[in-house]
Amino acid sequence: MKGHNENQHFQPERRRLLVVAIAGLIVGAVVISGLIRSAESSFFCSLAGSKAHAAAEYKVSPIQLRAILHYATSKIVPQQSFGEVSVSFNVLEEISPCNFLVFGLGFDSLMWTSLNPRGTTLFLEEDPKWVQTVLKDAPNLNAHTVRYRTQLKESDDLLSTYKTEPLCAPSKAYLRGNQQCKLALESLPEEVYEKEWDMIMIDAPRGYFPEAPGRMGAIFSAAVMARQRKGSGVTHVFLHDVDRKVEKAFAAEFLCKKYLKKAVGRLWHFEIPSAMNRTGGDDGLDSFC
Repeated sequence: MKGHNENQHFQPERRRLLVVAIAGLIVGAVVISGLIRSAESSFFCSLAGSKAHAAAEYKVSPIQLRAILHYATSKIVPQQSFGEVSVSFNVLEEISPCNFLVFGLGFDSLMWTSLNPRGTTLFLEEDPKWVQTVLKDAPNLNAHTVRYRTQLKESDDLLSTYKTEPLCAPSKAYLRGNQQCKLALESLPEEVYEKEWDMIMIDAPRGYFPEAPGRMGAIFSAAVMARQRKGSGVTHVFLHDVDRKVEKAFAAEFLCKKYLKKAVGRLWHFEIPSAMNRTGGDDGLDSFC
């Protein structure tokens, strides 16, 4: 979900293949969704009743049509590989419509929204100019500009000292207004704090030069949101660019290897239970993992 500075360059043939694949995912979601009578809990959870009747009742959403047209005609493709995209797509098959929080805004944003058309998909982006650029072509996206108070060069110190701050502790950590814990994203849009997020994608902010915000706060905050979940089920957290030192270290500390469900390319998928739903004496009072 990178901005223009982290955009990857594709060979023409590879670009065409990926465009076809992404468009195919969206078309597939539309076709299969048309066979489902009820979308109250999942696109694909039930095929009961008359498929023909369900298909007749189903209406393709405008955002899906826009996404199909966009990716079928665009020379710019999502930054994640088809295999990486498929990991999140498979989860959306099971739980959409859902609440999907995405750190980052980019060429794949329209795709994610189209794959969750009756759910809530919210994008958080650090660069206001980049938000304007993306929304110019996709004005229906739900995107907000956010501020981060960390820098990548602080990552080692943040990881080694966060335990000295009581409000960073797993049993006491919270987000809204938490000025004491520097890893907590304390000033996000109210919508972020008011919803429980079923899926969280971390593909931003930038984390490739010392003064960049880094993803330390996003990873920590995703872990806090997952722990505080009150609804049933787990929180699905997807972390991209795990080949980088900071992403890998903070994932191990806060998202936990024991919750790692799948790894494809540079993407890790975690299924994190809430603190109240952990079993086997794992209350997580002293450690996130």
